[in-house]
Amino acid sequence: MDLEAIPGVGEKTADALADLDDPERALREGNVARIAEAPGVTPGRAARIARGAIRAEHDDPGGFLGTDRTREIHSALLDLLQDRTVTSYAARRLETFYPSAAASRIEEARSIAGLAMEREPDDAVLEALSGVEPLSAPSDVRVRDRCLATTDAERYSEAKEAIPEVAIEVVDDARGLAELARGYATVVALDESFAGVDVDGDVRVEPDALERPAEVVPERALSFFASNRESLRAAVAVHRAADLDAPLDLDALEAALERLGEDGEPVGDEELERLQTALDDLDTTVSTAESVATDHLRDSLREREVSVEGADLLSLVEQGAGVESILDRELADEHAEAVEAAREHLVDALELDGTDAERARRIIPEDPAFPVERNDDELSRLRESLRAEAERRAAKRKRELADDLAGMREDARALVRAALELDVELAIARFAEDFDCSMPQFADADVAGDADSTLAGDGRSAVSPPEGVVVDEDSEAGWIDIEGGRSPLLDEPPDAIEPVDYAVGGVALLSGVNSGGKTSTLDLVAATVTLAQMGLPVPADDVTLTRFDALHYHAKTQGTLDAGAFEATVREFGELAAGEDGALVLVDELESITEPGASAKIVAGVLEALHDQDATGIFVSHLAGEIAETAAFDVAVDGIQAEGLEDGELVVDRSPRKDHLARSTPELIVEKLADEQGEDFYEDLLAKF
Repeated sequence: MDLEAIPGVGEKTADALADLDDPERALREGNVARIAEAPGVTPGRAARIARGAIRAEHDDPGGFLGTDRTREIHSALLDLLQDRTVTSYAARRLETFYPSAAASRIEEARSIAGLAMEREPDDAVLEALSGVEPLSAPSDVRVRDRCLATTDAERYSEAKEAIPEVAIEVVDDARGLAELARGYATVVALDESFAGVDVDGDVRVEPDALERPAEVVPERALSFFASNRESLRAAVAVHRAADLDAPLDLDALEAALERLGEDGEPVGDEELERLQTALDDLDTTVSTAESVATDHLRDSLREREVSVEGADLLSLVEQGAGVESILDRELADEHAEAVEAAREHLVDALELDGTDAERARRIIPEDPAFPVERNDDELSRLRESLRAEAERRAAKRKRELADDLAGMREDARALVRAALELDVELAIARFAEDFDCSMPQFADADVAGDADSTLAGDGRSAVSPPEGVVVDEDSEAGWIDIEGGRSPLLDEPPDAIEPVDYAVGGVALLSGVNSGGKTSTLDLVAATVTLAQMGLPVPADDVTLTRFDALHYHAKTQGTLDAGAFEATVREFGELAAGEDGALVLVDELESITEPGASAKIVAGVLEALHDQDATGIFVSHLAGEIAETAAFDVAVDGIQAEGLEDGELVVDRSPRKDHLARSTPELIVEKLADEQGEDFYEDLLAKF
């Protein structure tokens, strides 16, 4: 895939995307989280890039939403979907669903939505999803206790790229290797020429180390899983709650995560914990051991009388002896007991055995002294021994744990991706449930896969439109049939919305009383077509439609336009009339753009142009009768009929009637007055309608 061929992707962004592992797959799958891992790419931009990649894959030129109002409707529908997501990923991922004229894209999205409609939103699953986040690859992993060494500059470059987490050093000979060994706990020599070289320290000759990075730097895998541990655990919970097929053994993953600390260090190894605790407590424990021995001697001195003959005392003084000699001669047993007590405390408190226990015992010297003091040299030796043991043990456990986890990395990504995609599906399912949606049926065989459909030359279906939809036999105009539609754009609960049935093909006028639902009907049609061509369920009992190439919705203007704005509006309709076939045009009271006398002529002219172009359109107008009389073809007139007035409120049948010019609100009021008053004045007024 040519990354720069994706709409909105320039050279700089293409270079950033190329840094990803398998960027083509991420783009093809619409994996917003993976795309956002590219340097400098935000989640919002990642969604736009993914959408552009989808367009490029399906050869979709875009531009389906032709006006501000259609874009507002798409945005409102997207908000309704995103409101039903749990994760930020799913909200971004839903932005890759857009209304398209490309049959292959619609069908691709429909396959996702079809699976989503089978999902049952469950509180346990939604709760588990709250902890799932896209996985991230830590970029700050640095290992400072080991390095790689080589004599070859080319090998140096390979190592720098393969294992950037550790220092790479160039050495000339074994002497340089020995110098590195003094500064690093472990040195890995990459050149086979070093085999057999005797160097002090932990120096390993591993020519194939670059092929086994997980063994050289187990921290790479450990850091990845440690930083993503909570998300992985949540993804495991999602799979169990939703009974999803997992790409790996969930028990094995959980067991491995239990052995991994938040800092990426192995946990749960009792021997390693003993060594680390001994190191942490060493100085304190030695100080306590000194106190134990000193206190023991002090108590012994208090309880015992020591007699020294004058001659002996004189001899000791002449020999330069001090209290140590007196202790050695008079309290030798007590001193030995004190030393032993201190040594036992030190060994027991640090849980030492073997060689370490012997080193610990030597920290408390046998030489008589008061107070008893440590041997710092022996303390340093024990410290280094414990540290070396702990490092060896930790390195071994890291390698073992990394071996277990490294092979799970891609499956772990798939695990989290599946959980996040489930959130996308559940959002669609919840939207469908909340608005009582169904999957629309396209008359186009290349979308619906309907083997019974026959296609016209341009790939459109030649299936006859439903009953009540009038399209000329030689016309290629599209049509839509909505049964039980409930506009999700209305600001009221879905169950309070009165269902609407409406079918239209070709160009039609929609008449009706004020506040009768004409605009909401246009909104319903626009929302239905938008969702259908996004490949998503629509808020209706049943919808059948042809595939439209574009959607134009011109909302009602507020007041008469000035000359410049009027010219711009007429020019816009001129461009639309000269455009390609296959558009659906929705217009709300175009007559409001100018004087009523001219409006009917203008609207009639626009309708004629759209009719000649085989476009599909619904024009809401209070001048439907005048427009129909002016138009040069038999334009269909549908009406939203008011049944009458009750307590001053209109009673309206919200479903438009075919071939029916609806009565106006003033006519209904005059009729009501004529019935109530029975006077000639009202009868004469009524006769004017």
